[in-house]
Amino acid sequence: MAEAGWRLDRFLAAKFPELSRARLQALIASGRVTSGRETIKDANYRIKPAQDFELTIPPPVAAEPVGQAIPLKVVYEDEHLIVIDKQAGLVVHPAAGNPDGTLVNALIAHCGESLKGVGGVARPGIVHRLDKDTTGLLVAAKTEKVMTSLAKQFAAHAIERAYHAVVWGAPRQAEGRIEGLIARNPFDRKRMGVVRGGGKEARTRYRTLERFGPTSQPFAALVECRLETGRTHQIRVHLTHLGHPLIGDPTYGRARGTPRGRNDAQIAAYGAAAGFARQALHARLLGFHHPILNRTLRFESDWPADFAGLIESLRLLNGP
Repeated sequence: MAEAGWRLDRFLAAKFPELSRARLQALIASGRVTSGRETIKDANYRIKPAQDFELTIPPPVAAEPVGQAIPLKVVYEDEHLIVIDKQAGLVVHPAAGNPDGTLVNALIAHCGESLKGVGGVARPGIVHRLDKDTTGLLVAAKTEKVMTSLAKQFAAHAIERAYHAVVWGAPRQAEGRIEGLIARNPFDRKRMGVVRGGGKEARTRYRTLERFGPTSQPFAALVECRLETGRTHQIRVHLTHLGHPLIGDPTYGRARGTPRGRNDAQIAAYGAAAGFARQALHARLLGFHHPILNRTLRFESDWPADFAGLIESLRLLNGP
C-alpha cells in the first residue's frame, strides 16, 4: 500500500479531491471516520498497510431555517407580533449543535413563510432570547417595522421584564442591585462571568419574595429579578456572583447535601431541590409598547408545573 505512513487527512484528501483538507479535518474531529470498529478523530493518524476506512458525510443543512410543527403556547398574537410562553428544553434559534427543532422553526410553521427574513435570515423575528431551559414569556416580530421598534426598546431598556428564580440560600439584603461587567470565560466558552475589565456593563435588580428553611440560615429562596441590561446568562451569572446560584443550574449552580436529622417532609424538600432537572428560572412578566397599536401591552406567565412543584416542596421547610 503506497499510502502507508501517510497522515489520515492527506490520505482522505487524495481519495476525496472534491473535499477540502479543512472540511476533512472537521469530519475526522467530529467522529465521521472509522476503521473497522475504531473511530478515528486524529487527522495526524498514520495509515497502516492494507487498512480500510469509512467516511460518513452528513446531509447538508438548509441555509435558512424551515418550518417545523412544534407545539407553542401562544399568549398573544396579531398580524404584527406574537408573544410565546416558552417551554423548557426549547432552543430559541438555530445554532451549532441545534440546527433545527427550535422556536424559530416553530414560528415559521405557525406564522407562515412571511416570517422568513424578518430581522435576518438565520433568526427571523427574534428580538431577544431565553436560555434553552428557561421558561416563560418571549416576544417575536412579524414585520421589519415592529422588529426595528422592539429592538430599539430593548436597546433603550424600555422593556419591562421580571423573572422568578429559585436560588440556593438567600441574599442577606432582601432587595438590591447587582452591578458587574460580564464577559465570556476564556477557559470555558460556555460560561460567562463577572470581570473587572473588558466585559459588558450589566445591571440586575432583585427582590426576595420568599425564604425557605431556618430564618438564620435559609436553605433556598424565591427571588424576583428585573433586568436593566440584557447580557448572556445575566441573571444566572449575577446571582452566582452574589453567592446564590440558581437551583438546578448545570453551569453555575451547585447542589447541597441533605442535612441529617430532618423529618420526612423536609428530606423530600431537600431532595426536590437537589434533583431539579434544569435551572429554576422563569420569565414571569413582559411589558412593551406596541408600535402599531400605540399602547402598552403587559403579560404575566404562571409558573410551569415543575417550578411550582419545587416551590411547594420547599415550603415544607417552613413547617405547617
